[in-house]
Amino acid sequence: MSGQPAGLSTAAHEFLKALASPTRQRIMLLFAHGAELSVGEVAERAGIGQSTASEQLNLLRRGGIVTSRRDGRTVLYRSDRESAAAALGDLQAYLRDCC
Repeated sequence: MSGQPAGLSTAAHEFLKALASPTRQRIMLLFAHGAELSVGEVAERAGIGQSTASEQLNLLRRGGIVTSRRDGRTVLYRSDRESAAAALGDLQAYLRDCC
């Protein structure tokens, strides 16, 4: 077993891991109202280094909370509402079964 609770989907598990960090929670607030930001913009607005921002965005992307697209040489990130909603649905089903 991979350490995740029985019955919890991989997507929901990764979603919870991605939101576990106060830094990643702060970054998510930057994407309110459909904002699209580059790594550099996230770093500046969150008050963190660019490599840290890149690492945090990668974890958020793995958790299905943000998505990215390339615009020339720049990668732009935005919230992934559909994926997050699916993970929340899985989490709700898990909580109904276990609790």
